[in-house]
Amino acid sequence: MTTVQIRDVSLFMKVIGEGYPLLIMHGGPGADHSTMLPLQRCADQFSLIFYDHRCNGRSLGADVTTMTWENLTADAEALRQTLGFDKWAVLGHSFGGMVALEYALRYPQNLSHLLLLDTCGDAWWVQHNAPNVLAKRGYNAAAEQAARRFFNGQLEPNEVLPAMLKFGRAYYYNSSFLRYVRGVSSGFRVKMQPEALIFGFSQLLKGWTVMERLNEIEVPTLVLAGRDDFQFPPEHQVILADRIPNAQLEIIECAGHNAPMERPDEVTEIVRRFMATE
Repeated sequence: MTTVQIRDVSLFMKVIGEGYPLLIMHGGPGADHSTMLPLQRCADQFSLIFYDHRCNGRSLGADVTTMTWENLTADAEALRQTLGFDKWAVLGHSFGGMVALEYALRYPQNLSHLLLLDTCGDAWWVQHNAPNVLAKRGYNAAAEQAARRFFNGQLEPNEVLPAMLKFGRAYYYNSSFLRYVRGVSSGFRVKMQPEALIFGFSQLLKGWTVMERLNEIEVPTLVLAGRDDFQFPPEHQVILADRIPNAQLEIIECAGHNAPMERPDEVTEIVRRFMATE
């Protein structure tokens, strides 16, 4: 683990393994790379580049207002150049998948494969539809309202964790108390940046969509999600895969929004097979 000066920010980075480079973009906003560490299983085949987006996790040196699509993607591109890769594959989970889509549209010449895990091409799915899904699944009004405020950035920093605790079980397919406790415990190991979460949902993602540009993506693309994902359900994954010309769709059974954490062996195997495509 190290930090590297990229443009105007010091990015926290972890590189492991040998082989073809695969950049891992974590979810959030406001979280860090540790949520993606189950993918370390691929280190025997790929050079895995984990990092924290600017203003997220342990990356330092930039004001939260600089967390724009232009800067997030330019950071990734500058990281590629710094590491000396001609091309690489990019995998993004949740918010990281949105950054990955923006990267694919802005720097297509430097991308060989695009992997989209539990993500979307339109923020409507998480900001407006996700709270409704919770209500349909039997969550009470307090949980629905907490999710609506959370995903629209209508919180103070000290309200972020209490709000998430109200609906956190929905992230998992198996929402047993034990799994919930383990998920909460792992969350405490994440270096959270509440201000980045609030800015991301209230400013960056407000009205964001790339749905009309998906047909511009020409590289092989994997669209993968848990069938029980309440933020980006299978019906949206079908639309994503249909609009990206060279896309492969994989729906993981018995998984929610964090398929790499719930079904790591299955996800890893799909990633390996997909990366073998040209």
